[in-house]
Amino acid sequence: MRTTSLFAALAAAKTALAKGPFLQQVTPTQWIIGNDLWNVTQGATYATNLQYQGSDAVGKAQGHYAGVDGEANLVYTSAKIVSNSQDYIDVAFSSSLGDLHWVIYPDLAGAYQYFVNKALPDLSIFRTLWRLDPALFTYGFNTNKNEKLPDFSLYANAPEIQDETFQFPDGSYVTKYDFANYVRERDFVGVFGDQTGSWYIHPTNEYQPGNHLSQTLTVHRESATGDAVQLNVVQDTSHFRVGVKTPQPVGKIWGPWLWYLNNGSVSDARTRAAHERATFPYSFLNNTAYHSRGSIKGKLTLSDGRPAAGAAVFLGDTDTSIRPLVQGSNYYYTTFADASGSFSIPNVRSGSYGLIAASNGGVIGDVYTNFTSPVTISKDKTADLGSLTWTVPLNEKIFQIGDFDKKATGFTNSGLHVHGLTEKSPANLTYTVGVSKTSDWYYASSKLGSWDVVFNTSAPSKTAKALLSVSLAGYSQSTSLTIYLNGNKTIGTITKDALTSDPALYRSGTISGEWRFLQYEIAASDLKAGKNVLSFTTDRYTLWRGILWDSIILEWIV
Repeated sequence: MRTTSLFAALAAAKTALAKGPFLQQVTPTQWIIGNDLWNVTQGATYATNLQYQGSDAVGKAQGHYAGVDGEANLVYTSAKIVSNSQDYIDVAFSSSLGDLHWVIYPDLAGAYQYFVNKALPDLSIFRTLWRLDPALFTYGFNTNKNEKLPDFSLYANAPEIQDETFQFPDGSYVTKYDFANYVRERDFVGVFGDQTGSWYIHPTNEYQPGNHLSQTLTVHRESATGDAVQLNVVQDTSHFRVGVKTPQPVGKIWGPWLWYLNNGSVSDARTRAAHERATFPYSFLNNTAYHSRGSIKGKLTLSDGRPAAGAAVFLGDTDTSIRPLVQGSNYYYTTFADASGSFSIPNVRSGSYGLIAASNGGVIGDVYTNFTSPVTISKDKTADLGSLTWTVPLNEKIFQIGDFDKKATGFTNSGLHVHGLTEKSPANLTYTVGVSKTSDWYYASSKLGSWDVVFNTSAPSKTAKALLSVSLAGYSQSTSLTIYLNGNKTIGTITKDALTSDPALYRSGTISGEWRFLQYEIAASDLKAGKNVLSFTTDRYTLWRGILWDSIILEWIV
């Protein structure tokens, strides 16, 4: 059981009479910060004794801390007020790796936070988090889920079947990945109960790495202690993708975001999130580069004349050959084109970027090429790219299953993060082009067996070639799959020898992981006039692993 030192108790008594934001040092490595509504005791690593609504919201839990990859947590050696206005104070807790700032206003339950890098190593993960009293915080919330956290008592008889994944006596699974979601779809996440809520509100995602498909963790029940865990993962080039460590420039800023306390009301947190988006960028941040911003706009048209309606637009690293999911050293922006192919992004930090546009399904769901272009953003100016032509092949489609959106959208069992759904996919399946629906295909292949696509075609000429494009939303080894034509012709293989594993499928991912794109040429002589069968045969089975599907298209090359 955690106890408060005599010094901390005396300091707390003094601050009870304090007015407005404050920082008070208790020992060389212990401080109290807060205002009239809340205060917390910060130690060398952990912040505990969160006083709010007349009680300690941390209790026996671990409290607040920050760190990189695993449990390499920051160790603070000093704290000081670096900015003090009539409206707020900016308190910086310094570590050898960087400074974590708390910007405290007098009437705000919570604080703005941001981290400034001094000497971070190349890394995959950087996060701050709260581990809070499970008796007060019983529910978890993110964009996709608003659910009660699993009762801690259930873990007692639940075997751990893989990292932080447990099977309850009724056969159901629970994992910390169940509450994962797409970073750029969320603006606030939190844990809450009947009387108290703790939220992370992000007015922008510019300091988050990766493109639209970047996913990370949000909230969960800590299996070892029962703590309610509220995660703020602001750097992640590891989970749900083929992970890498990325270098971090000195002076890079993650944030500011708002850590917000309330009475547990989700609607109030949503209203506050809208307010934060409207006030971004924040005037309190004293950083010239942060306030040097411009905007970008343009219009994408496919080379066949169609507007690139709904295209996913990503503003990332100047080197567009770097996989978007693991771009993580700079600042990143995303949007979607409208029905005319037009897009715009405001409040972009000045600098050089690489623009990548890709199909997000819908009316351009047959497009598997990407569009790229260099972009320069200047302060107080709009980078008007004008009309942009996106080159697409003019091949003749034979059939297509699923839209190209780098997701398993539209296939059966694709949706929320749920562990073990690969086992609900059939071992054998027949999909008849012109008869079957997209939903007759399943989001993932795993079991030993064959998924057969029956289609009709006739070759335009004896020398014609067909092109089979296989787009995977993810792949988890060591599943192996062989593609056959008409029972005996091997078209290609998908194995761990050709593809590096990503963990999406076995970490509850049912929509996407790391996108892969494979193409195979087929001679006209290998196809029959009339009925043909393409077989996707799984010949090596691995529990919860497999192929996560995006789209399959067969075309005559024009």
